[in-house]
Amino acid sequence: MPYAEQRPIRLPETPAVLDVRHAVRAWLAEFGPEPRCVAVALSGGADSLALTAAALAESAEVHALIVDHRLQAGSDVVAATAAASARSLGCRSARVLPVAVVGPGGMEAAARQARYAALDEARSGLPVLLGHTLDDQAETVLLGLGRGSGARSIQGMAAADGPWGRPLLGVRRASTRQFCADLALTPYEDPHNHAPEFTRVRLRTEVLPLLEEVLGGAVAPALARTAGQLREDNAALDEFAGELLSRAGAGSPECAVLAEAATAVRRRAVRAWLLSHGVPGVTATHLRGIDDLVMAWRGQGGVAVGGGERGTRLVVVREHGRLTLARTDRERRDRRETS
Repeated sequence: MPYAEQRPIRLPETPAVLDVRHAVRAWLAEFGPEPRCVAVALSGGADSLALTAAALAESAEVHALIVDHRLQAGSDVVAATAAASARSLGCRSARVLPVAVVGPGGMEAAARQARYAALDEARSGLPVLLGHTLDDQAETVLLGLGRGSGARSIQGMAAADGPWGRPLLGVRRASTRQFCADLALTPYEDPHNHAPEFTRVRLRTEVLPLLEEVLGGAVAPALARTAGQLREDNAALDEFAGELLSRAGAGSPECAVLAEAATAVRRRAVRAWLLSHGVPGVTATHLRGIDDLVMAWRGQGGVAVGGGERGTRLVVVREHGRLTLARTDRERRDRRETS
């Protein structure tokens, strides 16, 4: 669509408006590009609508990107309404991005993948601001706890992660709703946000309120603080793991060098090694099995880690005191395992 001239926006100085504006201003000061030109992922809900308005007040140029997942009747109307809101607020442009939600992992995962792919393609090199709030962060931490896959899964979302920016991770959802009320904006209420078949909805409507009642309040901020502390710890451990992998040899790590390190650092180094060689979906089970090749070597066979070209499987084996990746014939191995 053609660009429109971005008009300056004046906002009332209510507590909610200042809360959101200050969060966006701080994010731009720490992570924003120069000149301050950004895209905003706008769904039409209160969080992204407040973010868009605040970004317009704090940025030189804002482009709205509206993803139409086409999962509900009338989703095109919702998307068009969000685009109209963006233009009326003063966005330089507003684009609707229809997507097809298909793929493994259920509807939530497929919708997320389609959404991020569309935003990445349409952002034209700009960072994309997302309307995730402190409440979303708390829900993400609880989801990670439920998976039980370690500190990385409960470190929550990053304020800046590649092209994605999340200025509102310290802002409560109540503030974004009040922001919209203060500006007489009518946010879209997505019925999926109240559908109990989604785990995140039950966390929001059942689990977190119960935790607040039992633990005496302030649970969501505490979970968000925990996520921030874990992210700092994980960054340090990742740095140690990188140094370890460099000493052990990034191509084929030497087991004796890996064995000198603490378990957490060693397993992170192995994970980084696997990812650098194109192994997808590294799991805790993979890492435990490979750790046994390093720390409890008794001549055992390799650890299958998936991936590989069509008809082959990637396997981590120990050879001459080093970890190596080998490709095996998948069909022949499967026949041997089932015989």
